[in-house]
Amino acid sequence: MAIFDSSFLSYAVLVAAAAVLFSAALTDLRQFVIPNKLIVILILLFFAHNAISGSWSELPWHLAFALLAFCLFAWFYGLGWMGGGDIKLLTVALLWTGIHCALLFAVLLLACTSLYTVAAKLGWAAAQRDGTDKRMRIAFAPSVAAALVGVFMLGCLQPSA
Repeated sequence: MAIFDSSFLSYAVLVAAAAVLFSAALTDLRQFVIPNKLIVILILLFFAHNAISGSWSELPWHLAFALLAFCLFAWFYGLGWMGGGDIKLLTVALLWTGIHCALLFAVLLLACTSLYTVAAKLGWAAAQRDGTDKRMRIAFAPSVAAALVGVFMLGCLQPSA
């Protein structure tokens, strides 16, 4: 067995993606911004993971699902319900999960977002008040990052044998 077989490399890419997600979460917590370079890195890591795991046949489905989600999120952005960085990060997260792991991701995202919202209401987590209508804004990247790392850890992205 080689030291750097495809399983090891696949896990290494997932660890790198988790580190980038952690960085995006910290940046969003501090500045309420998600840098584009982190989004690009996550996309590149997705393609690297896809190549290493040999799941090219699922790639069109992942891309189509992410594109469909992006269109829906763009509509939410137009309504003022989501920020631009949140749209980018959530679209990339759904690119990673695809349709097969989307339900698990959605459940984890709901749990993480609910916990963060309660913590923000209690003053335990960062939140901002919108200047126009005084709505509370929370950093969404920590919830997305935690949910996607949860998907990684639960092994949903591993190719079927």
